[in-house]
Amino acid sequence: MSEEALIVLENVNKWFGPLHVLDGVNLTVDRGEVVVVIGPSGSGKSTLCRAINRLEPINSGTITFDGRFLPEEGRALARLRSEVGMVFQSFNLFAHKTILQNVMLGPVKVRREKAAVVHDRAMSLLERVGIANQAQKYPAQLSGGQQQRVAIARALAMQPKALLFDEPTSALDPEMVGEVLDVMTSLAKDGMTMVVVTHEMGFARHAANRVVFMADGQLVEQAPPAEFFANPKSDRAKDFLSKILSH
Repeated sequence: MSEEALIVLENVNKWFGPLHVLDGVNLTVDRGEVVVVIGPSGSGKSTLCRAINRLEPINSGTITFDGRFLPEEGRALARLRSEVGMVFQSFNLFAHKTILQNVMLGPVKVRREKAAVVHDRAMSLLERVGIANQAQKYPAQLSGGQQQRVAIARALAMQPKALLFDEPTSALDPEMVGEVLDVMTSLAKDGMTMVVVTHEMGFARHAANRVVFMADGQLVEQAPPAEFFANPKSDRAKDFLSKILSH
């Protein structure tokens, strides 16, 4: 295992009843690498993403993060989750707290950091995602795109070693997708380790170091984006790309 590897999945299997949703998955993500996971619906992409921070327990195989096996539960798991930020399809913001309070909550409550320190970090993160001027508003007063940018700032407030994105733009109106992808692209440029499950092929082309194509719970192929989009090796990937790129 290389020094560079941050996330390593070895022969990971997961069943939902009779359904084999992760079938012998092997994947290594290096520090600073952006891996975009694409594939048809039901291929296991979201489950893969959620297994990395144990939101989804696995049936067999191993997952290590930063050289340590994923803890089963308790404090060690909470610590791991604070090192692996997650951004979901739905924004999961606390409706009764302001934007600023939402971003500050994790570091203050989980990490017991001083509020003054966290406040400054939260404001600079809101600045970074382009909504510092909305800090005192409540989630319901923001557009979906703005709420998702708050969710990204909230994940970053924990100063994670990696960020997982599970279809972060699929619940957004089309005109809001770009503003969220722009933030993600800038994070990628700054060297954040990211695993991104998405349908946004433009993002995969421009921001990924590597595209991983999944079908039926398996990693069918992986390659740098230019290579994958120009010359997919498997019939499944060719079929998938012909359907999405022809529209």
